[in-house]
Amino acid sequence: MSLLVVAGCSDPASHGASTHEGGGTDSAASFGDPSTGVSSTAGSASSTPTGGADSTDGDDGSTGDVPDPTQPLSPNVVVDQFGYRVAAEKLAVVRSPMTGFDAGSAFVPGASYQLIDAVSGQSVFEGAPVPWNGGAVDASSGDIAWRFDFTEVVTPGQYYVLDVEHQVRSDVFRIADDVYADVLAQAVRMLFYQRDGFAKEAQFAGDDWADGASYVGPGQGPACELHTGGSPRDLHGGWWDAGDVNKYTNWSASYALGLLRSYREHPSAFTDDYGIPESGNGVPDVLDELKWNLDWLVRMQGADGSVLSIVGQDGPEYPPFGGDPNTAPSQVTSPCHYGPASTSASYSTAAAFAFASQVYAAHEDAFPGFAAELAVRAEDAWSWAEANPSAIFYNSGVIGAGEQEVDDHGRDMKRLQAAVFLFGLTGDTSYRTVVDANLGQTQLMGSGYLDMFAVEEQDALLEYAGTANATPARVDEILAAYAEGVASGNNLGALQDDPDPYLAYTYVYVWGSNQVKADQGNLLFDVVAYDVAGVDAAAAARAAERFVHYIHGVNPLQLVYLSTMEAYGASNSVRTIYHAWFSHGSLWDETGVSMYGPPPGYLVGGPNPSYAWDGCCPGGCSGYDCGAAPLSPPSGQPPQKSYAQFNDGWPIDSWSVTEPSNGYQIRYIRLLSKFVG
Repeated sequence: MSLLVVAGCSDPASHGASTHEGGGTDSAASFGDPSTGVSSTAGSASSTPTGGADSTDGDDGSTGDVPDPTQPLSPNVVVDQFGYRVAAEKLAVVRSPMTGFDAGSAFVPGASYQLIDAVSGQSVFEGAPVPWNGGAVDASSGDIAWRFDFTEVVTPGQYYVLDVEHQVRSDVFRIADDVYADVLAQAVRMLFYQRDGFAKEAQFAGDDWADGASYVGPGQGPACELHTGGSPRDLHGGWWDAGDVNKYTNWSASYALGLLRSYREHPSAFTDDYGIPESGNGVPDVLDELKWNLDWLVRMQGADGSVLSIVGQDGPEYPPFGGDPNTAPSQVTSPCHYGPASTSASYSTAAAFAFASQVYAAHEDAFPGFAAELAVRAEDAWSWAEANPSAIFYNSGVIGAGEQEVDDHGRDMKRLQAAVFLFGLTGDTSYRTVVDANLGQTQLMGSGYLDMFAVEEQDALLEYAGTANATPARVDEILAAYAEGVASGNNLGALQDDPDPYLAYTYVYVWGSNQVKADQGNLLFDVVAYDVAGVDAAAAARAAERFVHYIHGVNPLQLVYLSTMEAYGASNSVRTIYHAWFSHGSLWDETGVSMYGPPPGYLVGGPNPSYAWDGCCPGGCSGYDCGAAPLSPPSGQPPQKSYAQFNDGWPIDSWSVTEPSNGYQIRYIRLLSKFVG
């Protein structure tokens, strides 16, 4: 068995965000329908940054701008707002809300639906919407639903779905094999905006998000001190983790693994023209972007091989902590502090360096000596962690905003993962011995359970199964367990019963539900990427792509869960996110309302039925008026409608709904890339 490099999957055949703390004076957001948020009353359209052409242009049969359809857009007819690949399954969902904030807008579709060529205005396909589950109300969305299947339309172009009787329509979208190329570019570019210590020049960032280098002043990144004081280290660079500006080694190493998997599984998806400073250097921009993070991890490693656990940079100047909302990152003077080395951080980094060494070895001309350096550093990190198995640092409440330390089992899994990649890098059988001896501790091999909350662990097993000279009996056991697990009731087995009218079933909605969706899609597509026998690969790929459609608007909110994507084909995307830079009340607060808005491409956490305001509400929050009850939505809604366009800090605590995270982002990038190129 070997890893398959995906070539486009043309058959029509899922870490949570940081738990933030701190004060602030944000006022409650004003909003109604969470799919639209506050109506646009002020501000101007944000500038379109470099990187990727406008998605209405291309060599796909489209003709650029199309006439405005005469029929009104309906919130009851939802599609992937970017579109569909030529040979892919194409299903519009027609919805009638029964429960939730929009229960008063029930809708009964007409008997005939048409696919309309948006340029000519002519019908190219006609059919009847088919009821989902006999007209039952779906508990996860509160909706009755129908589906309109136009899969057989394979002519590239721009289209919309029309309800003939009611004369209402869907969003305009494309059918083209490059339909997600620009979307992927913007999703990767999100990491450029997250760069710490790097000037965002207007030619790369766009005028609205241009800023100088952040955290490079006195007492900051280049001279970061231990959280107890003294011992300055140069720890500039890397990526801000999420909506907070801290940098967590365990999570950053995980992000590296995710991007490396994304690239290795489907390299042709990634090009060298994303409009970042390194574009055009002959290296796919995703690897240029990742190197910015890897270089920071290199700085986090000591001469003895140990790797520091965290860099904390939150400070009182940022809006979530009561500062001026118009403070740009380059204006912040708060000092930088770091946490001590830890076993988990060292194992995590060993895995990332070992994998990266293998990938960057193919780009020796662009990065001379980098792969070899990472190989040495990977083994040094492993050796230190092996000699220091109980170096633990719980940072929460001390430094940073979220807890990245893991328990004993978590350290065992990080050790196993590092051994997998070091075995692949070196062929040293001592690493294979570690893997073989610890397979039974994994969820899949220990209990036979495969799900989207253990994707990284499961991917490490598949990585080992595809490594030359892995123990054959263990390889067979892994592949058999994966095949059985992916066919089980939580995965493909559940999908056979069609449990979700929006076609992207997960058995639970939690904080970071959009990452869960992406992880579920990645879990399913692993059947294709790792050539898992005994499973219907076409069905798995088709099911995986449905999770892309969910994030792109096939959901009860008719919302693209990426920020500011109207220039790239969306008609209704996220306009406000919880982020220290693009904060509530700032110039970058909300697209179409504030002077600017957040940049394109940020994936938010998504619907969270467990959303709650701070426990000090409704009174007792140092004079802050929370209102009479938690905002609804997101509270008090069916799970898929537990979302709102708001970005208030403490004590309204929007971060469990609208905060982005590099973790969410990279899981989505990995999934989307399977359907690009």
